[in-house]
Amino acid sequence: MINIAQSLQKVRQRMSDAAKVAGREASDIQLLAVSKTKPIDMIHTAYQAGQSCFGENYLQDALPKISALHKLPIEWHYIGKLQSNKCKDIAKHFNWVHSVDRLKHVHLLNQHRSDNQAPLQICLQVNLSGESSKNGIDTHQTINLAKAITPLARIQLRGLMTMPNPNSPKQDQIRIFQKLAALKTRINQQNNRSLDTLSMGMSDDLELAIAAGSTMVRIGTDIFGPRN
Repeated sequence: MINIAQSLQKVRQRMSDAAKVAGREASDIQLLAVSKTKPIDMIHTAYQAGQSCFGENYLQDALPKISALHKLPIEWHYIGKLQSNKCKDIAKHFNWVHSVDRLKHVHLLNQHRSDNQAPLQICLQVNLSGESSKNGIDTHQTINLAKAITPLARIQLRGLMTMPNPNSPKQDQIRIFQKLAALKTRINQQNNRSLDTLSMGMSDDLELAIAAGSTMVRIGTDIFGPRN
């Protein structure tokens, strides 16, 4: 049986070591524990070990967890593929959405976010590898979508998210991460924005992502074990 507290400690140490190598402060990089398919008791155990941010891919799997743990100050991140019929519940129950790639979904999330809630924090999912099997939009579409989000009061654009092909050579993965960091800088310069989030890096490539400037790594397997 996996020891979640020890696993969290190991991941945090990897993050700290990677930050040191990159000449960065470890405190500038947030750990998002990806708890998709994992039961409520494992999330609670991770919370007791000091983890407060959790990522979920599947809405129907996530909602019972959010309900059961509603008394805890957990920050919930939706990182799965967005669908129009799910935007209402996602807007109501999550703090962050990492997988935005359509203006239609932006408007639905903004529409269903309550005025009594803090603005929904979002990242645009960018496909920089050109793989047709990957979700996300290209550089040009990302720039245009970032501009379109500006007037929406219940949405706050925080940054960008990407996932390189895990089977590609390390140099290709590094290039993807570097391109996302450069795109964030470009959007900030062109549109006088202050995007501060690069959601990139998972269990197998977090060191490469941190070296390229990641501010949030999404770790599941190395915390909770293999996916159910």
